[in-house]
Amino acid sequence: MANIRDLDPSASPLDYYGSELRRLREAANLKQAALGEIVFCTASLIGQIETARKVPTRDFSERIDAALGTDGHFSRLVGLVLRSVLPTWFQPYAEMEARATFISAYQAQVVYGLLQTEAYARAVLATGMPDRLDELVAARMERHRILHREKSPTVWVVLDEGVLHRPIGGREVMRAQLSHLLSFHENRWVQIQVLPYVTGQHAGLIGSFNGLRFDNDPEIVYTEDLIAGHMTANPDVVREASLRYAHLQAAALSVEDSAALITRVMEERYGEQPEPDGQ
Repeated sequence: MANIRDLDPSASPLDYYGSELRRLREAANLKQAALGEIVFCTASLIGQIETARKVPTRDFSERIDAALGTDGHFSRLVGLVLRSVLPTWFQPYAEMEARATFISAYQAQVVYGLLQTEAYARAVLATGMPDRLDELVAARMERHRILHREKSPTVWVVLDEGVLHRPIGGREVMRAQLSHLLSFHENRWVQIQVLPYVTGQHAGLIGSFNGLRFDNDPEIVYTEDLIAGHMTANPDVVREASLRYAHLQAAALSVEDSAALITRVMEERYGEQPEPDGQ
């Protein structure tokens, strides 16, 4: 097992978190087993987090803050830790996404990341065959927190209709995912449109892309290829992306009609199936 004393707290957010957990646990005169009993986990888990061998969750961090009386210290720190788990090429985008005041997204294959349920996100991320799937899922769920803060960004998403029909994760996962999309219907800050099959050729055939707007910084366009993501503030690219997005919004169903389509697909394609009659 790694020795926590050999960890450099400045090496990474995870190393810092581990060193802080050990420091404050010892300051409270608690053994790992004793702290584990208080926060309902094993001493082994405490040890793995203190040695930076395992990434803590937000729930764990909140329980640690309550147990050690650390006034939200670990709850604040865990956001940095989980962001550091994201692929290196994605971290700059996640940081910009957290600062954006307006997010526009067109998704041709899957539900936009900020609107994914945990089970759906797990199924999507598993396709990359990662070594640390649980941590990647936790990091994706952490990104969702921007939708619940006091000043949340406006998020406008256009989904290709194929996203609704592609059974990622299976029937139950898809039903829960579509129900989750419908839960945003009364949220004025999150608008969802569906681009129907009948549209035919459209401005998004080139692929999925996101736009980020800020109060005091240039607008950014984000795209992904097979192995990495790319951000640019090039005015020509931003102008082209904005034009394409406007055409996509115009071709998509209204927010109301989109919700009706999502409901219909959820019930007809992923609804409860009748029990076999035994014949």
